[in-house]
Amino acid sequence: MTLSEKSAYLKGLMDGMKLSTETDEGKMIAAIVELLGDVTKTLSDVQETTIAISDELDEIEDDLDAIEDFIMSMDEDEFDDEDFDDEDEDEDYDFEDLEEGFDFGDEETTIYEVTCACGEVIAFDEETLEEGSIVCENCGEKLEFSFDDEDEE
Repeated sequence: MTLSEKSAYLKGLMDGMKLSTETDEGKMIAAIVELLGDVTKTLSDVQETTIAISDELDEIEDDLDAIEDFIMSMDEDEFDDEDFDDEDEDEDYDFEDLEEGFDFGDEETTIYEVTCACGEVIAFDEETLEEGSIVCENCGEKLEFSFDDEDEE
């Protein structure tokens, strides 16, 4: 017997016993039976959701297995070495073209991004920009820049 069936059986049993819902005991038993019905429905919904999520995860796992099989079957010759070459470390940095990054809802906090010669994208705030330099965590290169306020004319 499922939980839903048991809950319905208790409700039917209560109705069949013709318990008066006017007495304190009858009110309490009726409330308990109603609560059990609500809990049973909620639990049933959770079980259905869990099954749906499990099915989706199985599909994702199958897709990831297919991707892994594809990657593992590739020959090393298929990789283009040019895609993995490091850029020249002596390259000049153009910090005037700093891109404004993400705004996290605080209008006073602006995140800037700059790409180091090693390819690392470095994010920093206005306070770091005003300090005039930052060190790339990937290659240790010191990146220097100046902040020209466009409002000053």
